[in-house]
Amino acid sequence: MKRLQDKVAIITGAGSGFGSGMARRFAAEGARVVLADVNVKRVEDELADIGKNSLSVQADVSRKDDMERVARTAFEAFGRIDIMVNNAGFTHRNMPLTEVTEDSFDLIAAVNMKALYYSSQIVVPIMEHQGGGVIINTASATALRPRKGLVWYSASKGWIISATKAMALELAEKNIRVNCICPAESDGEALKLFLAEDTPEARAALKRTIPLDRFSTPADVA
Repeated sequence: MKRLQDKVAIITGAGSGFGSGMARRFAAEGARVVLADVNVKRVEDELADIGKNSLSVQADVSRKDDMERVARTAFEAFGRIDIMVNNAGFTHRNMPLTEVTEDSFDLIAAVNMKALYYSSQIVVPIMEHQGGGVIINTASATALRPRKGLVWYSASKGWIISATKAMALELAEKNIRVNCICPAESDGEALKLFLAEDTPEARAALKRTIPLDRFSTPADVA
């Protein structure tokens, strides 16, 4: 039997990067997946081949009503929610902390932090009622090893780590396991934002800070 056979998983930010990698792996392991992304067409284009046991849902994770709709879609289609992957994220461009606009800061807080609050409010009661579940939160290596120019992004990811630890303690008695992933930088869309200058030299310098001497991949995280 496959490791996730008939488990029901919601994955946010499923249209690209780590999210699409997790979607592919979960489906390959037998899970029924609900793929949420602000750009649902990207999900459908990227993951059209993963099988019939998947649904795509347009959702802005910073909106509670969108997250309620995602959970409702999963429950109505599959009857339960076993796994909640809070993967969607946002970063500002690499720049001095005083130059990040308030709008960018608010979006970081909404997508990286408040979305976790919303999803927890929605899925924890469902998981508790069905006897347990798993919550997986995507943070970042920058939370553990902060970088200049990414102060507010790094701080939001550090918040995810702290929230994960506290959630794990509180929810253990409900048989809900909570874990956090802290990926190193990947060679994806966000890399250009992480670098002050996107040059071969800057990419090489960043890669040297990663023990494996390469960028992470969606398959690594999945």
